[in-house]
Amino acid sequence: MSIWETLKSLFLGDDPIEAVFKDEWISSLQHNLPLYAKLPPELQLSLLEKIGQFVSTTYFEGCGDLELTDEMIISVAGQACILILKHDGPPYPNLKTVLLYPSTFQSVVRERDPMGVVTEREVRRLGESWSNGTVILAWDSVQRGARNIQDGHNVTMHEFAHQLDQEDGNTDGVPFLESREAYRTWGAVLGDGYSKLVDRTERRKKTVLDKYGATNLAEYFAVATEAFFEKPRQMQRKRADLYEELKDYYQLDPVEWFSKG
Repeated sequence: MSIWETLKSLFLGDDPIEAVFKDEWISSLQHNLPLYAKLPPELQLSLLEKIGQFVSTTYFEGCGDLELTDEMIISVAGQACILILKHDGPPYPNLKTVLLYPSTFQSVVRERDPMGVVTEREVRRLGESWSNGTVILAWDSVQRGARNIQDGHNVTMHEFAHQLDQEDGNTDGVPFLESREAYRTWGAVLGDGYSKLVDRTERRKKTVLDKYGATNLAEYFAVATEAFFEKPRQMQRKRADLYEELKDYYQLDPVEWFSKG
């Protein structure tokens, strides 16, 4: 039985999550995801429950000769599930598969020029999120992103923010929200933030968010999510409106976690 199948069979049982979650998995979370230790106890328990649901419904596969381990599965699931700690229902209902490569992997990019001619080129990727329910990640980047919780770079959170964005069938930087008013506010705040990031990027000014967020609104949301969880105090100080919008969406306040040391 594969590691994934073993974890799945355990998590699908009727035992409390504390009884199912092995000590070595907790140790793995503490080692690979320092953000876990900053969570209050009730959110730590919620994270274990979300991880259990995530693993029981998601197929993991190692690619490029990567041999999957429980450490890899728990690390990816833990980072992904921090984003949906306060969201009801199953985590990432459209997600089917997580593919892990040892390091950067090749991806084909199709581009159309103004004349309508389509060309293809290969690029190296750290991660990808597909609307068909597949997330692809480079394991070494997953590790680096998780262990440094203050640099605003986390490829796992980035790609799973795309999964949230894609749940409505569009990749446009707008996930499912609760009301028309929420959509209006979201559009105003993130639209303004995106425009300012584009402007500061073009003028080569320092920014709280990674400049990759100036690519388009979808990337802006994903990059903002990384900074929200890893540089919350800086975001709250520099872009309070953006911080509050993401705080409302994720129903979490990472500033409180970091304030506790």
